[in-house]
Amino acid sequence: MQIARHNRHGRLGVDFARGEGDEIIAGTIGRFAADELRPRLREFESARTVSESVRERFAALGFETLDLAEEAGGAGLGLLARVRTNRLLAEADAGAALALDRFAPAIYVIEAFGGVEALKSRQLNLGQSDLRFALVMDPGAGDVAGARVAGQVAWIPAAGADVLVGLGPQGAWLLKQGFAFEPVGGSALHAAGASSVKFDGTPILAWHDPVRAAQALARIRVYYASLIWGVLSDAAGFSRSYALDRVAFGKPIAHHQALAFLIVDMYVAVERLGLLIEDAAVAIDAGEGRAVGAAAAAFVDAIEASRFVGPNGVQILGGHGFMRDFPVEKAMRDCRALGLLAGGCDAAREQAGAALAATISERIAA
Repeated sequence: MQIARHNRHGRLGVDFARGEGDEIIAGTIGRFAADELRPRLREFESARTVSESVRERFAALGFETLDLAEEAGGAGLGLLARVRTNRLLAEADAGAALALDRFAPAIYVIEAFGGVEALKSRQLNLGQSDLRFALVMDPGAGDVAGARVAGQVAWIPAAGADVLVGLGPQGAWLLKQGFAFEPVGGSALHAAGASSVKFDGTPILAWHDPVRAAQALARIRVYYASLIWGVLSDAAGFSRSYALDRVAFGKPIAHHQALAFLIVDMYVAVERLGLLIEDAAVAIDAGEGRAVGAAAAAFVDAIEASRFVGPNGVQILGGHGFMRDFPVEKAMRDCRALGLLAGGCDAAREQAGAALAATISERIAA
């Protein structure tokens, strides 16, 4: 999907330009998002799910296994293709994007620890079309091999699942029994559902491997960051269009200096975030050593950007920004909720800082 080229300094770099295949994927998923998700934004939010007909049409497009290995029955297009798809879906409705994806990001944990063989195993039966996976962060995962796991998570953006996957710094586990979902109110991503989860059971699969745990978490962070990217792209674009239509003192409010500067800063924040996410996805697909740090940095920037772009998207619309007639209040809620997943901002910032410090130390030692 991306091509390695020599840049003007003679060093080998990565070309993020889209090929013909990327354009076909973007066009297909873009039309699906615009035709099937965006017009029903509030309907799915109120229903706390997406309709079966939309699920079936999404499944028929074949994007469910876009980034899984071909040997496991996926398309093998890699994480870069996934994040670009996520952006387009989240621009329409991030909650619906989560509801439609019955595998990720839990599947990344199984792939990181068990590889293709685990994905192909009869225990998982990925080919069963109604099988759904959910992910919880469990700090104790992997501490003791073969032991029962128990705990409770206050909120995840899902209404239920058939397979529950737990991930912690030391390892991961997988349960097919011994867990229960309890609906909760939630404040965002309603189309995906909202539940608290209690689990107490013996995993059918369990792993202890801190390195693979970090690799799985890197994929998960980039996955959620790409959804935030889509939400913020929509918030920045919608509020900019509104400011160009709204007139005050004889000209569009977007042409007044203070607002013009804010619109530019929002645009820069969204585009910068996209570069960090795609760079991290490329590093993960290539198996580069910097991938874990790059993914953590991209996730941190996604959360920081959400704190800037989300509220200012509402601010540009003034009082209208808080009304359900416009999508920016939902965007502000959704992007903040996404930032609470994958262990949150502080853990990602700490890991990104450690990766940068290690890089600097290696350069000094060399």
